[in-house]
Order: sequence, then structure tokens, then C-alpha cells
Amino acid sequence: MKLFSALLILLFSVATYSEVVVIVHPSNNNSFAKDEIEALFMVKKSSFADGAKASAYYLSADDPVRHQFDEKILGKSSSQLKAYWSKLVFTGKGTPPPELGNSAEAIAKVAGDTSAIAYVDKAAVKDNVKVVFTLP
Repeated sequence: MKLFSALLILLFSVATYSEVVVIVHPSNNNSFAKDEIEALFMVKKSSFADGAKASAYYLSADDPVRHQFDEKILGKSSSQLKAYWSKLVFTGKGTPPPELGNSAEAIAKVAGDTSAIAYVDKAAVKDNVKVVFTLP
């Protein structure tokens, strides 16, 4: 029974792990480092390195890909990020990026908007977007 439980836990852990990538429109020729991606998603920057407008999009709060992104790129847990945005909204200093329901919606948004930047599960990526960063 212990072996079965251990295998079940291992299987569940593997199934919930996704390789997360940051995507942009294929015409975007900027280079992206982790700190620049963090600044765009924390809305500390509103343009890409070339000066073009940038519009970041989060996945929904209950998406496991978002949890990985929040922790590995933004360095915050979901509750810390919620507190960060609450403070900025309350003080009038900013609003969080819009949320998209899933990776498919994020890919569609980025494919149709040259200013968009989002993150998705790598397995969902199509040829109509460009991967610019893979989470470590």
C-alpha cells in the first residue's frame, strides 16, 4: 500500500509539472532576460527594449503554469503577488495585467497582437508565436 501511495504521488507530481515558456509575436525581435520579463509582468516597464509598446498577459490565477511563472520569474507566491497588486491598485499606482483563461487563449492573443507577451505551457506552443524564454 505504501508503494502504491508513493507511485501515485510521483505520478501526480509529474503530471502537474509543465515546462513554461514566455512567448511574443513572431515579428518581435527583442532579446529577453529574466529581469526584463519580470519588469514587464510587474508593470514596472511598459515597452520592449526597442521602445515598442508591451502588453503583458497573465494566465488565470488557478492555472498551474501561472504558479510556476509567479514563483520562478516573479519570485512571489500567489498570495504575495495578490498583495502586491492590491497595494498598487489601492494607491492608484498600477493595475495587474489582464488574465487569459488558458494557454490556448494566450497563444491566440499573442499571435494576433504584436505588443503582447505571455507565458504558456511549452506543449501548447504553435508556429504562430515565438518562444523567447524558457523557465529554468
